[in-house]
Amino acid sequence: MERINHTSRVSEFILLGLSSRPEHQMPLFVVFLTVYLVTLTGNLLIILAIHSDSRLQTPMYFFLSFLSFTDICFTTTIVPKMLMNFLSEKKTISYSGCLTQMYFLYALGNTDSCLLAVMAFDRYVAICDPFHYVTTMSHHCCVLLVAFSCSFPHFHSLLHTLLLNLLIFCDANVIHHFLCDLSPLLKLSCSSTFVNEIVLMIEGSIVLVTPFLCIVFSYARIFITVLKIPSASGKCKAFSTCGSHLTVVTLFYGSIFYVYLQPLSTYTVKDHMATIVYTVLSSMLNPFIYSLRNKDLKQGLRKLMGRRRP
Repeated sequence: MERINHTSRVSEFILLGLSSRPEHQMPLFVVFLTVYLVTLTGNLLIILAIHSDSRLQTPMYFFLSFLSFTDICFTTTIVPKMLMNFLSEKKTISYSGCLTQMYFLYALGNTDSCLLAVMAFDRYVAICDPFHYVTTMSHHCCVLLVAFSCSFPHFHSLLHTLLLNLLIFCDANVIHHFLCDLSPLLKLSCSSTFVNEIVLMIEGSIVLVTPFLCIVFSYARIFITVLKIPSASGKCKAFSTCGSHLTVVTLFYGSIFYVYLQPLSTYTVKDHMATIVYTVLSSMLNPFIYSLRNKDLKQGLRKLMGRRRP
């Protein structure tokens, strides 16, 4: 009996993707290839502009450069496999490949979340305690904040990946998704997922919600401080430094909360669109959002593009 169970365990999964209709595959391939190339180009330009312009050597842009790098890695974890499956009749991913994708999905996604919280803290110090900004947001402090934001999510992701690896997957290997996410994988397991669901509900919620609460607290304090500014122009100037970040936070957390803050049993195919927003679209839109109303970053990009011209 033990031998039968061993040989019946799946060695690969089938990703159904966004559509099973053959006529949809090529249009989807073109759309997501375009999105991927725009994401790579936009975020790479942000990184190069920040590192090539001395005026952009501030904590805010330091964090933004790491956010852009994380977005490049985050999208690369997901989109290339999607593109391969659009052109392939056999839309499979190996068991180890699926767990690897899930590991980096959660590690990089939560790195994004932590970096957004750090950027909110930076705006809080700049507006609420400007006289101590230079000492509080020193280069040493910024490096430590980035190091924590990039390392802690890997422990969170490793925990869920190891717990998932303990489960047994028998005959069912069809994932109703375009990527290896934890919720649809737990649905496929033929062994008990009680421990996984408890850890996901408690530890996962803490890791997801804590950075968001830090952002809410930072902006609550910012809002109170800005209201005390007597001039309307002063208030507009203060809020203008936060507009881009708030837009990104709303886009990112709105879609994540929609997908993950719900019981496992209610997870459906309708959640695919929300998953696309925080995994693919937000990474593509971030460079546009941050550069649209940022004069310094616009000048840095113009300066960078001027250097590239013959």
